[in-house]
Amino acid sequence: MKILVCISHVPDTTSKINFTENDTKFDTNGVQFVINPYDEFSLTRAMWFKEKQGAKVTVVNVGTASTEPTLRKALAIGADDAVRVNMEATDGLAVAKQLAEVVKNGGYDLVLAGRESIDYNGGMVPGMLATLVDYNFVNGCVGLEVDEASVTAIREIDGGNEVLSTALPLVVGGQKGIVEEKDLRIPNMRGIMMARKKPLNIVEPVETEPATSIESFEKPAPKGTVKLIDADNIDELIDLLHNEAKVI
Repeated sequence: MKILVCISHVPDTTSKINFTENDTKFDTNGVQFVINPYDEFSLTRAMWFKEKQGAKVTVVNVGTASTEPTLRKALAIGADDAVRVNMEATDGLAVAKQLAEVVKNGGYDLVLAGRESIDYNGGMVPGMLATLVDYNFVNGCVGLEVDEASVTAIREIDGGNEVLSTALPLVVGGQKGIVEEKDLRIPNMRGIMMARKKPLNIVEPVETEPATSIESFEKPAPKGTVKLIDADNIDELIDLLHNEAKVI
């Protein structure tokens, strides 16, 4: 089984976010980038298939040379090789089209991705990718088993989980539950050294027209001051909620 894991290069959630050029560009200075957490869950599941079923695991990223350390980390975790599509990832549809070319050229049976990236939170790429390559698709996946070409997937829905039977080829949008946090892998020194020798192939993008563009960024409004009310003064609390906060 050939598995392709889509990797997004995203800011660590502890990073301080700023913008430049009149709030039209994201300021990367001082920002630590990591593997998108949802993608890391999917990568860890792919490693399970590699160890238990002998699958070959390739990781792919659409991005500039700045994303290569993130791909090398994925190789250190255990992926066999990596592909970087040499294009800045600014539009979900354009990214999906680039990934579709990699899938078609590589003949992958299973494509694993996170349900969304934690930077733009678009949640659109896995579904669009599945449509472009005409693969089956399961999103919000919290459990995945593959027996030859047959697949059992568990998908999170409102109020519970849904068990699905499907078949390869398949695109999966994974999240926590497809593996647990305790199962995530930290690259050891041997893995880091081996990653330096593993292939990282750079391919040029196919021609696409972005469907969207970013006009500007805006930070959320800062939190207001907190007003403390004595627990016995219910009337004052109701008055403030009604007339000042206007929430009731």
